[in-house]
Amino acid sequence: MARKFFVGGNWKCNGTTEEVKKIVSTLNEAEIPSEDAVEVVVSPPFVFLSLVKSLLRSDIQVAAQNCWVRKGGAFTGEVSAEMLVNLGIPWVIIGHSERRLLLNESNEFVGDKVAYALSQGIKVIACVGETLEQRESGSTLDVVAAQTKAIADKISNWDNVVLAYEPVWAIGTGKVATPAQAQEVHAELRKWLQNNVSAEVAGSVRIIYGGSVNGANCKELAGQPDLDGFLVGGASLKPEFVDIIKSATVKKSS
Repeated sequence: MARKFFVGGNWKCNGTTEEVKKIVSTLNEAEIPSEDAVEVVVSPPFVFLSLVKSLLRSDIQVAAQNCWVRKGGAFTGEVSAEMLVNLGIPWVIIGHSERRLLLNESNEFVGDKVAYALSQGIKVIACVGETLEQRESGSTLDVVAAQTKAIADKISNWDNVVLAYEPVWAIGTGKVATPAQAQEVHAELRKWLQNNVSAEVAGSVRIIYGGSVNGANCKELAGQPDLDGFLVGGASLKPEFVDIIKSATVKKSS
C-alpha cells in the first residue's frame, strides 16, 4: 500500500491574530493537490488553535504543538489531550527537539506523551533526531533508534503515528541534510521498525523529514524513496509552504 504524502507546518511560537488570519487566507486561496495525494496539517500556537480551525479550509487539518503527559488537573500552564479533543483538534506534535533540548523532555517522557495522546484518540507527529555533536561522533542511528524505541515500548498500534526525522543541526540553521543523508536515516528507521516492531508497521508508517525545508529543496527531498513528506518550520509561515505541499506530486509521478 502506498504511503500518503504528509506535510505538516509547525508555526512554533510565532504569530499575531492578524498574521495568523493572513496565513490562513493564503492557504484557503491556494491550489493544492487533493486529499488523495497529500495530507496537510498546520500547527499554530495553542492560543490560535480555535481561530485557525474555524477559518481554515476543511482539507487542511490542525495540530497542537504539544500536550500534557496525562489527564489534566493541577498542572499550571499545561494543556491536556482531553482539551484538544474537546476543541476538535485531531493532531499533536510531540517530542520536538526544541522541547527535548530546552525543556529537557526525555525519551521516556516523550514515549509516555505519545501513548497518552493516542489513548485519547489524537493522532501524533512524533519527532526524533540527532544533534550536530551526535552526528559528528557517528552516533546518529543509535540516537534516533533509542528515541524511536522509547515510543515503541509504550504503544502497540502505529496507525495514527507519523514519525518526523529532524536533524537538530538542520532546524532553522539553513543547513539541510542532503537528500542522501535524509534517505539514509529514513531507511535505517524503517529497518529498525521492521526488526523491532513489524514488517507491516515498517511498510506503512510515514517517516517525514524536517530541517530547513523550503520551496527550493523540497522536490529533490520528496523524491527519496523512504521520505514520505515534511515537517516544515519557518517556511510554513510563508507562501512557499504551498510549493512544499505541491511537492507531493513528485511521489505521484515517480
